[in-house]
This record gives sequence, structure tokens and C-alpha cells, in this order.
Amino acid sequence: MKGKTLWLGVGALAVLAAAVSLTQRHEPVSAVAATLPAVKDDTPSLARLGDQQISTHELEVLFAQLPEQVRQQLRANRPTLETWIRARLAEKALYQQAVTEGWSQRPEVQAQTQAAVEQIVLRSYLNNVSQVPDDYPSEDDLQQAYDSQKAALQIPAGYRLSQIFLAVPDKESEESVRKQAQALSKRAQAAGADFAELARTYSQDSGSAAQGGDIGLQPLAQLLPEVRGAVPKLKVGEVSAPLQSPLGFHIVKLTETQAAREASFYEVREQLRQILRTQRQEQAAKAYVDGMLNNATLSIDGAALSKLLETPQ
Repeated sequence: MKGKTLWLGVGALAVLAAAVSLTQRHEPVSAVAATLPAVKDDTPSLARLGDQQISTHELEVLFAQLPEQVRQQLRANRPTLETWIRARLAEKALYQQAVTEGWSQRPEVQAQTQAAVEQIVLRSYLNNVSQVPDDYPSEDDLQQAYDSQKAALQIPAGYRLSQIFLAVPDKESEESVRKQAQALSKRAQAAGADFAELARTYSQDSGSAAQGGDIGLQPLAQLLPEVRGAVPKLKVGEVSAPLQSPLGFHIVKLTETQAAREASFYEVREQLRQILRTQRQEQAAKAYVDGMLNNATLSIDGAALSKLLETPQ
């Protein structure tokens, strides 16, 4: 995929209907990054903030946690990657400051830490004892799941866009960049204009600029809100006025549209496989826990519980 400057975030293939629990989404990059543990190693430093650093190994760990499609998007979008690096360094510096001030020794923090550790351990253990056989689901299982929900599995309408993107590095430069975007939009709208050449020359989204501004076929849901509202109003071949987002200014050209349609079996086969495996593992995990409860003596002190519930908090 190219030109991710127009993307709102990282989402899974939008063909799996929520009505049948077939929607599978991934966390935004910022959310994934926030959970990445600090790593101490001897690999080269990529960035520093005071005593804090981001190592090459830490970035490799981040990439390993992401789906392949998201990983490629992040690799192609350097501004997003640099934003993550800055945010991660700020988190490390803030954490170190809190530790230095003894915050990690506060009773309420230690209680939350212990609870988090318990959750990590039990989830890892439960995942291990509820493994699903490698050969599940079978082709028949997949076909049956597809057939039963076929009408709900829709690929949304798609819009193939090209863009010229101009970044706004700071508030002071916003007006000058706006005027530049307006001038470029007029040039792109002129009869006989070569939008692809303008994008290669002026667009600051390196991923799409190399492709003449082309970002590929996208559903509206995966576009930035500021772009999403304007695209359906364009005719094929039409160029928009500058559209401002928090990232900068976008000049977009609609080059193709595709109507919504029913997804084929092979388009959703892998997503169905992962969903069925997840469902089977959840069932196995529940059965394991239920077995533990059924095979042990459970005792609840009703009087003590009632007293606790009656005590004002």
C-alpha cells in the first residue's frame, strides 16, 4: 500500500461483518507502542532524549508485534514512525522520573502492578493449556462458516485516490503552506494538468509521491475524516480543493470507484480461519476453567460477603 498519509489508522480488512462477530481490527500504532516494554540491550541507538534511548532492537520488537500489512504501512510512513519514537522517548523519560520520585513504591501502584502481573501470567498459561490443533478449522468448516454468513460479508465501496500532500511543521508556517496548497490545487485542476507529475515533484508523502500520488483503492472508513467527507462529492478525474488535516494539506484526485459487493470465499478465508481458531480457543479456555471450578470445593462466606457489601465505601 502507498501514501498512508491519508489513512486514519491501522485497521483490518473491512469485509467481516460485526453482526456475525467477524470484524477483526488491530490496535492503532500508538496503542501498540504504549504497551511495548522497555528493552535494555547493546544494539545501536536510534534516538535519544537525555538518558533515554530507543534501540534498533526495541523497534524490531515493535515491528514483530504488528500484522504484516500494518508493518509495511509503518515502514513506508516515516513521519508516523518518528512520531512513535518521540512518544516512546517521552514515556521512558516520564517513567524514569516517576521511579526516581519513588512512585513505583506507592501501595496503590504496587497493587495495580501485582494485578497486572497476575493477569499476564494467567493469560499466558491459559493460552498454553487451550491450544487449538494446527489442522483446525478444516476446509469444510471454513466453507460452512462462509456460507452461513455470506450475505453479511460485504466489501465496502472503494475509492482510488491520488494525492499531493504538504506538511505543516508548525503553526507559524500554516498560512504559507495553505497558499502553496491552493496554488497547486489550481494547477492540478487546470485542463491538461499532469497530476502525477505534480505529485512526484511537490508531494511530501514520499510513499505515494513515487507512485505519482497514487494511494490505491481505499474504503472511506480508512481515510482521514477531513478527506473522507470530500471524496464522495468528487467525480472520477476531479481534483479537490486543499483539505486540511492535523497532518497538513491534502489535494486529492479521484481516479476510480468500485461499488460495494459481496466478498468471495478466498478474500475472507484467512480472516475466517483466525476467527474460528480464536473462538475454539476461547471455548477450550472456558471449559478448562469450568473444569477447575467443578473439580474443587467452592466455599463462600455469605455473612462476611453481606457485611462487606453493607459497609459504606
